[in-house]
Amino acid sequence: MLFERIVSKGLAHYSYLVGDKDSAVAIDPRRDFEIYIEKAASEGMKIARILETHRNEDYFVGSSALAQATGAEIWHADDQWEYEYGRAAEDGQRWKIGRLEIEALHTPGHTPGSMSYLLRDADGISWILFSGDALFAGDVGRTDLLGRDRAIEMAGLLYESIFSRLFPLGDDVIVCPAHGAGSVCGESIADRLWTAIGIERKHNPRLQVRNKDEFVSNQTKTQPEKPPYFNMMEKVNLEGEPLMERLPTPNPLSPQKFEALAAGAQVLDTRTELGFSAAHVPGSQFIWADGLASFAGWYLSYDQPILLLTEGNNPEEVVRILIRERYDNIAGYLSGGMLAWHMSGKDSRSLKTVTVQEFCRAIDQSHEAAVLDVRSDEELLRNGRISGAQHIHVTQIPERHKEVSRDQEVYIFCGSGMRSTIAASYLEARGWENLAVILGGLSGWKSVKCPVVR
Repeated sequence: MLFERIVSKGLAHYSYLVGDKDSAVAIDPRRDFEIYIEKAASEGMKIARILETHRNEDYFVGSSALAQATGAEIWHADDQWEYEYGRAAEDGQRWKIGRLEIEALHTPGHTPGSMSYLLRDADGISWILFSGDALFAGDVGRTDLLGRDRAIEMAGLLYESIFSRLFPLGDDVIVCPAHGAGSVCGESIADRLWTAIGIERKHNPRLQVRNKDEFVSNQTKTQPEKPPYFNMMEKVNLEGEPLMERLPTPNPLSPQKFEALAAGAQVLDTRTELGFSAAHVPGSQFIWADGLASFAGWYLSYDQPILLLTEGNNPEEVVRILIRERYDNIAGYLSGGMLAWHMSGKDSRSLKTVTVQEFCRAIDQSHEAAVLDVRSDEELLRNGRISGAQHIHVTQIPERHKEVSRDQEVYIFCGSGMRSTIAASYLEARGWENLAVILGGLSGWKSVKCPVVR
């Protein structure tokens, strides 16, 4: 028997591969699909079916390409939309996988036609629920993605799906959701790698409600804005795609060629925040590699090619992350990195950085400066606000950057320096000059002039 969870870093996307005897099924596969074929083949299995739990919004699903590579049949959810590939799964539909069986359960709420899939073992015992974005560890799926005007309706559907369809399956059933902690498809998914119906019924904060009205009220409170790239994902995930024979390989570029192309491209620097701050190509956008999946959709455009500057001069993992969000137009990468750039006599920029302690001393000695705090509202509630600071969440900087002062030095804070550097690079590329990134978190914050207010 085969059971694998495939984790896509950054996106916190979970896909699954289940097999028995000589056949296997992939659930919500990602676009770079080689791993599913390799793992199935290592167990002597062929992927016979591909199941989708819903039309995904946060990544480019790989069902169509995987089916072309394997001959597997595709069953998708959300039959109210016009898919250009596969067939629509029906509530109660069952498939055999060797001695195992999977049943489709209609669980609307996150999307109107969301499906969960219940896996039964060889003895017919309900064993594992692939819940898609209906139920997460410590959270439930967002119900606002069709627009605020339908959020109440969708929240009501999700309540019925969870309380009337999933809970009756039994507390012992293991829950395998489509996302883990950090995904934008939930608001506060718990960092539990494995969970179960009983754990969620008893401990999930979203489910500790007296009735449907309370659930709907909680669910329709303000949720984070969805990233702009979701609109592209909603489109391409109905179309499918031609088979991608291999992972795109961007060309290595000399500093001269890189500079020439940069005038009409987006320069993306995925090195560490300290490396970027020390020296970077003018006009480049910083997003560290492990944060790329979370923030690319807020800062990168589909309209311009992307030029890469990566750690270790190896762009493969960065390319994988980008293509999962349909950023395919990667024009090349800087061969030799910043060392080659400087040795070619090219100009570079740097960002001022200060530690928390240095900033607190400077501000308390009457140093005139503004503080831009790019943390989330949840972080502010949990850890405290910096008195007098301007608050713009890092994902809202592209939309609200004109609100940031140009007339005084701006110190940018996030709790580590990573997200602050994202914001600083965006502002610097648009003409802001007096910027500084505060390194470290609130643990060392001792400013009298700008105290932390809890």
